[in-house]
Amino acid sequence: MPKTAVIVVDMLEDFIRGSLKCERAEKIIPKIRVLLDKAREHGIPIIYLNDSHLLNVDLEVEFWGPHAIAGTRGAQVIEELKPQASDFIVPKRRYSGFFETSLDLLLRELKIERIILTGIHSHLCVLHTAADAFYRGYEIIVPAECVEAFTEEEHRMGLKFMEKFYGAKLVTLDEALRLLSEG
Repeated sequence: MPKTAVIVVDMLEDFIRGSLKCERAEKIIPKIRVLLDKAREHGIPIIYLNDSHLLNVDLEVEFWGPHAIAGTRGAQVIEELKPQASDFIVPKRRYSGFFETSLDLLLRELKIERIILTGIHSHLCVLHTAADAFYRGYEIIVPAECVEAFTEEEHRMGLKFMEKFYGAKLVTLDEALRLLSEG
């Protein structure tokens, strides 16, 4: 059985309730919470990939305006999904959690072969993280109930793209929970 990690992408104040609020994100919070509780119960690593932008420097800030600025409340994980002491936090400045971060090194040191991707946005940061995971040979699992986007169209587009071009396995929350129970 491949060793698994759960990755939480950008479940930050600015994306859930702040400057780049995604109205559709609230519904995935309890589902991600269930997944994180099960992962912790089974000792499965949890990694938070968090936008941590530099104001007046990062390209994403130019495109989207100020959001998730390093050191601000907007760059903090929402209280409902707050990281525990045993979890890992990897700051990022681009859509992909792999680009110029320590994510790949961390996954390799943990001997992870399979990642379960959750969070915001299925057509941007989750999608680009899946792309880089594919390029590095990780098995990609996406519980469709644990990711979201600004619109249903963007959400479905992201899921379809990950499945078709990166071999991501789209699963239900229950299926993801079973995978965690298996190790």
